[in-house]
Amino acid sequence: MTSPARRTVLAAGLAAAAIPAVAACGGSSSASPDGPIQFILSGDANQGGGYAALAEKYLEETGVEIEIVDVPYDDLQTKVRNAAKANDLPAIGRMPSVDPVWLDRTVDLADIAAEITPIEGMYASDEDGKVPALPSDLTAVGMFLNKDLWDEAGVEYPTSVDDNVWTWDEFLDAAKSVREATGVRFSLTMDRSSHRLNSFLYQNGSEGLALNEDLSAYETNDATVAALERFIAMNDDEVMPRSVWLTEEDPNAMFKTGQVAAYYSGSWQIADFVANIADFEWVGVPMPAQPEQATNFGAAAQIVVFEGSGQEEQALEFVTWLYTPENYAEISRISGFLPATEGVEVSYEERQEDFDLYNAAIAASPAFVSESKARELRLQVAGTAAPLSGDPLRDETVKAIAGDISAEDVVKNALEQLNESLA
Repeated sequence: MTSPARRTVLAAGLAAAAIPAVAACGGSSSASPDGPIQFILSGDANQGGGYAALAEKYLEETGVEIEIVDVPYDDLQTKVRNAAKANDLPAIGRMPSVDPVWLDRTVDLADIAAEITPIEGMYASDEDGKVPALPSDLTAVGMFLNKDLWDEAGVEYPTSVDDNVWTWDEFLDAAKSVREATGVRFSLTMDRSSHRLNSFLYQNGSEGLALNEDLSAYETNDATVAALERFIAMNDDEVMPRSVWLTEEDPNAMFKTGQVAAYYSGSWQIADFVANIADFEWVGVPMPAQPEQATNFGAAAQIVVFEGSGQEEQALEFVTWLYTPENYAEISRISGFLPATEGVEVSYEERQEDFDLYNAAIAASPAFVSESKARELRLQVAGTAAPLSGDPLRDETVKAIAGDISAEDVVKNALEQLNESLA
């Protein structure tokens, strides 16, 4: 069934340009029970338009229109916060995290959670058993190589977590050989994010800056300072370009233009590389372990049904439909998602081996990684922590790379800021 009133928005940023910031979500003040069900998110157009495709499928099957509003990531949280304050929330959101600003305006998704079995630790309920959000998909950190450069240099690399995975010492030696043999500018670049940095810390014996079991404080172990010292030293304009962390030069662009031998990023890059790298072959490889084999993984975003739109039941029906194994596998395939629910097998059109590598890396990671994520989610759904204005670990590490503070100061300052958010 088709509709002349169809208004699915595909282009990222189009909705942001067309809709005022406070009223951007078209919730209770503008929606009608029979009108389109507005679903606000970010990045769908960049991830293959999976949600837009499933919205079209839902329209054909049910006659119910899901209006996808794709806004820039940096604007999403502010738009939805403003909409909550204006009593103008959309029906559904795919949000970066559970925000205390609108936590009490969410519909309980416990019944859906019981049906779909999200992966343990990737969702949480509050003290009353309410589940305010479900994981949209998993995201995991990983490493890519410019295969052409490594082949040209004749340097070998592992391809499976079951292999004798290289240590960081071995990787850095190998990448240096590639750099020197090919004349490429840098051995490695890493996204400017604590999500990526934490996985590096895990691999070097740290457990990161993590909540303790009773959610009362952030703590770390003795290996963290030494791991940070190693990372800071790697930003030397030979191993890694200082410009990525100091001045926010785009590491994705550096990899795509052949300036680096290796790129430390994550699963979300696969679809982009398939579509946009044509000048060289690339390959996903296991990350180094010293001594720990670990990735950093978690829910990429949270699916939320908001109260107040007058469309709560229709929104719940769509979310239930979206998470059925067939539909969830389809959106995972289109968007290049790692599934966040148990028992869903995804057959990707391209690079199946890379997605399989990420799933294997998640399975091989130590238990504390998922336990840490579970505690963060428990804290979010409790609504007891103030939202952070920045990324303390990243921001303090930038200061250390600039030479302004020590690795010990990074840990001290970041823990202080994280624990202030709990107060």
